[in-house]
Amino acid sequence: MFQQQARVINNFLMFLDAVCILLAGYVAYLLRRYLSGGKWTIDGELFVYSVSLVIFINNYTMGRIGLYGDRKFQNYLQLIWAVFKAVFVDFLFLSSFIFIFKKTNYSRGFFLLFASLSFFFMILERITVQIYLRHFARRRLHARNLLLVGDRQRGRIVAEALEQQLSWGHKIIGRVLLNGRDTSPDVVGSLKDLPQILRRYPVDEVIFAIGGDKGIDLPYYLDICRKMGVDARILPALWSPESPHLGVESIQGIPFLTLRVTGLNATGLLYKRILDIIGGLVGTFIFLLMYPFVAIAIKLDSPGPVLFKQKRVGQNGRIFTLYKFRTMYVDAEKRKRELMARNVMKGPMFKLEDDPRITRVGRFLRRTSLDEFPQFWNVLKGEMSLVGTRPPLPEEVEKYDLWHWRRISIKPGITGLWQISGRNKITDFEKVVELDCRYLENWCFLDDLKILLKTIVVVLQRKGAL
Repeated sequence: MFQQQARVINNFLMFLDAVCILLAGYVAYLLRRYLSGGKWTIDGELFVYSVSLVIFINNYTMGRIGLYGDRKFQNYLQLIWAVFKAVFVDFLFLSSFIFIFKKTNYSRGFFLLFASLSFFFMILERITVQIYLRHFARRRLHARNLLLVGDRQRGRIVAEALEQQLSWGHKIIGRVLLNGRDTSPDVVGSLKDLPQILRRYPVDEVIFAIGGDKGIDLPYYLDICRKMGVDARILPALWSPESPHLGVESIQGIPFLTLRVTGLNATGLLYKRILDIIGGLVGTFIFLLMYPFVAIAIKLDSPGPVLFKQKRVGQNGRIFTLYKFRTMYVDAEKRKRELMARNVMKGPMFKLEDDPRITRVGRFLRRTSLDEFPQFWNVLKGEMSLVGTRPPLPEEVEKYDLWHWRRISIKPGITGLWQISGRNKITDFEKVVELDCRYLENWCFLDDLKILLKTIVVVLQRKGAL
């Protein structure tokens, strides 16, 4: 119900925003013409293009900023600042349109009036809607009366969430105790008295936030709500503020609780794969161009193959073959056992300073990160991603604690948060896993782009191999 209300409100706001921009365009035109004494005019087609472009860009921009979200703004200053940012981006695109298509006769006065009036009208519209929703909607008969069932802690979590929720009117009429005594002023009774409470108060919906108390017969109380025609909502006991990635998904009409371990959803995975394909094509093309020159240098420096192939562990334990330009002597794997005592990493990861197994050409390839380019073929094949966690060796994974496995719950990447966070200075594997988990929990598409840009800077500054 709440998400549906938010969608209805946001669709209405989208319509009002478009009307405000259209009105701003016409008023700006009339003002500009009046100030010129009736001499100035604008081509009708150019006017339509300008207004349509701003409406289209504004719809996208406001969505990205959160002006079409399900959260209410806590104060008017936040709202004004958000609208200002949206309008700034809108007219930045319009000015780019004017510059690209060389509309040299475009009036600066009309442009400034159009931008200012769009900001003014949308602020006026948004504040009016906010005032209505905040001060009038919940007082009307269509406001939804909610009854909370739960202890003080989980009840407070639900109450704070509802306070931030965008809707056309709802209010909490009280809280029902599970057991024990509580003298809080919001308490209206005990759970065993739920039928009497529902008769006493005009309740539209009961929200059960009862935690993991197995002594409560939840189906019994849900059945009471059903018989009395009162909607019921359940906060799953599995959910906690520390584990927020719990969602409900319907498959052929059957609801499933889903506990996700990453911030990735289907849309995010699609965007990430598109980025991987584009980056993989570019990287593979560069790899093919450099291959003859790097191959000659490797062959002249030391005997052995040009490409180094090694089994690595991918997403959730999938084994794949990783490709790199060979940077070590052919007996490097055999000599690894002799060098284990010099491992600078704490935990199931191997790393040496001044590794004697690295060839002269290999040092250059690692310092410039050119040895990583064959991995773009792994990206194209779908075994790796541009951004992710570094793929471990099978023998390293065998030594993992349970929580270490979380770092391989997504595709491994050529670069990642660890690589741009001072990799050469991190010698504790636990810190590596913490960085990887932070990336997984807080993933967003823009972060991948930022990591890629920072990776380029790190490589150009030669701060260490990726």
